[in-house]
Amino acid sequence: MTSANDLWNTDERRALREAVRGFTLREVVPNLPAWEDAGEMPRSLHEKAGALGLLGLDFPEKAGGEGDFIDLMVANEEIILAGGSTGVTSALFSHTIGASHIAAAGDPWQLDEFVRPAVTGTKIASLGVTEPGTGSDVGSITTRAVRDGDEYVITGGKTFITSGTRADFVTVAARTGGAGHRGVSLLVVESNRPGFTVASRLKKMGWLCSDTAELHFDEVRVPVRNLIGEENTGFRQIMQRFESERLTLAVQAVATAERSLALGKEYATVRTTFGVPLAQRQVIRHKLAEMQRQTLVARTYVRDVTARWAAGEKVDAEVAMAKNTAVAACDFVVNEAVQIHGGMGYMRESEVERHYRDSRILGIGGGTNEIMNEIIAKRLLDVPRASR
Repeated sequence: MTSANDLWNTDERRALREAVRGFTLREVVPNLPAWEDAGEMPRSLHEKAGALGLLGLDFPEKAGGEGDFIDLMVANEEIILAGGSTGVTSALFSHTIGASHIAAAGDPWQLDEFVRPAVTGTKIASLGVTEPGTGSDVGSITTRAVRDGDEYVITGGKTFITSGTRADFVTVAARTGGAGHRGVSLLVVESNRPGFTVASRLKKMGWLCSDTAELHFDEVRVPVRNLIGEENTGFRQIMQRFESERLTLAVQAVATAERSLALGKEYATVRTTFGVPLAQRQVIRHKLAEMQRQTLVARTYVRDVTARWAAGEKVDAEVAMAKNTAVAACDFVVNEAVQIHGGMGYMRESEVERHYRDSRILGIGGGTNEIMNEIIAKRLLDVPRASR
């Protein structure tokens, strides 16, 4: 019987790890501080990643993709373990949320026009769902798309949009029908269309190298062929991709914890206080032991749920539990890693400082910890009481 951990360590995936690690050490690590200062990553990084085939992971072959969801998770994990960050993965792989709905719909023209360029890195994709007044309540969005002949006219705004300042196209959730989730559709909006503007570049606590924007649509006209799937099916399309996003964040949280643990262990070994390495002090050894325990427990559970989800099992509550378990472990480990580093852990030059601030978004994005608990609670309360 193959375990979840075995699935992540096949010969092919070990080779993928080596390729991603080399890419990260060569292209990302030396430049990451400058990208954080600039507030964005260069388009050339997408092109280099596309040339290696990294952006095609978990996309269909007919759209130029290859591999599966676990391959994509391996790439996310290895970028972080090699010294990258969740800020890097969020921006570099923004097409996995911005172009995935298009790929799933399978329209040949849309695949050639949007998905293929996204997986080669020649176009950058974003997903525009969140609005200032709706947050996680997708069924209450107010951005509207009105049919006018062979076009839709889009009016409204979106916020917290990853890669929004650099995107060549945005998959936008807009209201094409009545109130509620049944009136929502997805449309592709190219950023060069009249009426499309980046209202502001948002300044964040973390993910500094990942540009985030507020977008405005002032009667933006797009052709009907830009409609993704059928009209008024956007809510269902969004919900179908939420679980993959949550698992991605869970994997990133575990990888961040694992990397921060390694950094804490290394520092405790070389840092000497009062003539003794920190690692020889019981309080530090016990910190590292607990960091290890929480990291490994979270990794084991996240990998198990990811494998089950990838195999087609219905594991919505388990996905929510995996995300919250990973986030809790990550929160604990990054905090302890900074504490072990002492004053150096508070300095921008320390990698653990970046992981500390970057990790805070993981319990918010893709559905907050509280929303995950609500999903878990609904499953729990639906289970009949055991007979006594």
